[in-house]
Amino acid sequence: MKNLFIIACGMFLFLNCQGQNKQSKTNVTMEKQTIYQFKVEDLSGKPFDFSSLKGKKLMIVNTASKCGLTPQYKELEALYKEYAAKGFVIVGFPANNFASQEPGTNEEIATFCQLNYGVTFPMMSKISVKGSDMHAVYKFLTQKSKNGLQDSEVEWNFQKYLLNEKGELVKVIGPRTLPNDPEILNWIKG
Repeated sequence: MKNLFIIACGMFLFLNCQGQNKQSKTNVTMEKQTIYQFKVEDLSGKPFDFSSLKGKKLMIVNTASKCGLTPQYKELEALYKEYAAKGFVIVGFPANNFASQEPGTNEEIATFCQLNYGVTFPMMSKISVKGSDMHAVYKFLTQKSKNGLQDSEVEWNFQKYLLNEKGELVKVIGPRTLPNDPEILNWIKG
């Protein structure tokens, strides 16, 4: 009887460990998402499919027109002009999440960006980058369970997310780091 109890306990432990191993393998083989699954609208309301950017390095940045960091538009545009032909794209997402610093409509934002900074890089429709109404693109960028790299929180306007040629998140850069910072330039050139 004692031997039968020991065998039953051993079988239970074996089967339980097997179940955990299967679960661990499932978690490990879970496919990491990429930015290419998303389709959004640009400032003029036209569809924009991220899969059209396959093979390019990307910087996704949340923008605002009435922020102390707004002059970063100038550096972003210079960076885009210098490296666009070398497979680098900046995608801007206007957002009004921080101190109501992007109150304008999509049309007003487009006019502001063009008149003040000559922005030519793709600018998307205004979205939310945090909170309960966070856009799906930013859920991907900020949640490790979706991006496979790290959890992050959008700290302020002009936070930068760098994605490799496979559409995978590789780095999060804080809002105050300028677009022409050596860390960013080295990544683009690398």
